[in-house]
Amino acid sequence: MKKIDNVDAYISEFPAEIQDKLIQIREIIRENAPDAIEGISYGMPSYKLNKKPLVYFGGYEKHIGFYATPTGHERFKNELAAYKQGKGSVQFPYNQALPLDLIAEIVKFRVEESEQMK
Repeated sequence: MKKIDNVDAYISEFPAEIQDKLIQIREIIRENAPDAIEGISYGMPSYKLNKKPLVYFGGYEKHIGFYATPTGHERFKNELAAYKQGKGSVQFPYNQALPLDLIAEIVKFRVEESEQMK
């Protein structure tokens, strides 16, 4: 298994239809957190702002995992209630449309939170 060291390489490892979903999430993050630093952490795309973790996402067998640390998930718990969750994570199944507006709102919330912690 080769080591993935950038988001383009990470996304390219998936089938085309999953790549499209991963790209959509990446674009939403970039649009709503333009100053975030993109990288790979914990083997998945990661975004840091003010040297602190902002959000992560990753592709799995049947879903995309989205990680906005516990605060992002706590703030949007009602909106995320329809999805399988863990502490600080939510699963968006491949067979459902991505909640793009909700993902954008979560990213904006995390950016505001990061700016307040500077």
